[in-house]
Amino acid sequence: MYLLTRNSNLFLWTILTVGIVAGCQQPEKPKQAYDVAAFYWPAYHYEPRAEFLFPDKKGEWEIIYNAKPKEEGHAQPKVPLWGYLDEADSADMDKKITAAVSHGVNTFIFDWYWYEGQPFLESCVNDGFLKANKGRMNFYLMWANHDATTYWDVDNPKIDSVIWKGGVDREQFDNVVDRVIEKYFRDPSYYKIKGEPVFCIYELQTLINGLGGPQQTKEALDDFRAKVKAAGFPGLHLQGILWSALPSTIAGVPGDQIETQEDVLKYFGFNSLTNYCWAHLQNPDGDYTQWAEASTAMWTDFDRDFSIPYFPNVTVGWDANPRFLFKAGYITNPAPEKFATYVEKAKAYADAHPDQPKLITINAWNEWSEGSYLEPDTVHGLGYLEVLKKAFVENE
Repeated sequence: MYLLTRNSNLFLWTILTVGIVAGCQQPEKPKQAYDVAAFYWPAYHYEPRAEFLFPDKKGEWEIIYNAKPKEEGHAQPKVPLWGYLDEADSADMDKKITAAVSHGVNTFIFDWYWYEGQPFLESCVNDGFLKANKGRMNFYLMWANHDATTYWDVDNPKIDSVIWKGGVDREQFDNVVDRVIEKYFRDPSYYKIKGEPVFCIYELQTLINGLGGPQQTKEALDDFRAKVKAAGFPGLHLQGILWSALPSTIAGVPGDQIETQEDVLKYFGFNSLTNYCWAHLQNPDGDYTQWAEASTAMWTDFDRDFSIPYFPNVTVGWDANPRFLFKAGYITNPAPEKFATYVEKAKAYADAHPDQPKLITINAWNEWSEGSYLEPDTVHGLGYLEVLKKAFVENE
């Protein structure tokens, strides 16, 4: 999900989620027993602020069609079966929505960005999705609030040089809140749990740093909730991404011992958790099945460690080498039939937690540059989507 970040650490590669929701579903939306929410990386359209990186004006497609194998047997470049669609074009986005809904993906989670006082990569949502959707599927936002950095750019090879900071001060935080409430939460298709719009935060630690500390962050999030209620909703459903950017301790909070991630989440009032991808949990290097087994085995730990709902994540694959000037580790032998095993495991997890919504997140709809995508390519065709159709549509 990182358009601009090119870090070699496994968890920094992402840039920068129950059943049918009462009161927010539109009659047009197909009913499913499970909500299947795919993360959507909105980098495959022309973004003027990124033209210095992608002069072809096709967004990150440029590094996809220019990718080369880093070693013998390395499956690069990835070739999209649909061609290099422009997601900010409503006709092209209509193709994506139609395929998603017919194959059981009834929600997109858009990576959403805010740098230097303005949104970034927002045309995908505004000009593509919202104009094409017409109530067919739900969506919500994950604020991908990490720094935008680069070191693969040949004109700027310094490791981890920051282009834009992901942290925001209180004034900018309030601008973000006002924008997402008015522009997105009010849309009838915005995903809600118990009537509360779901808003996901990618890097909690970055939020804390930008706002000046934990107490200031708690005050800001409390004010966010108050504004959501003032807008006519019963509340805000705050979702966290579970990985190393979720702090396990907070210092300097008077009278509180905050020494676990669970304590941190309680302090700030989070309502649920999910993962963005398995690359945040296990080193993405080697065989898919081994990686998947190690990642999903951690779900038992999440049950033990957290009192709020955890929504299971299933990841298609991982190969972020198109973004590197060197060879990075990648997952080998991914395949739809292997993916199907862990889709069924996620369904079983959801069934074993009847007290929480049946929400499953997928990485990802279109993370082409990270080698994790449901969209059809010239190798597997619609194979990954057919897995989801069999699991969530044909079995209804």
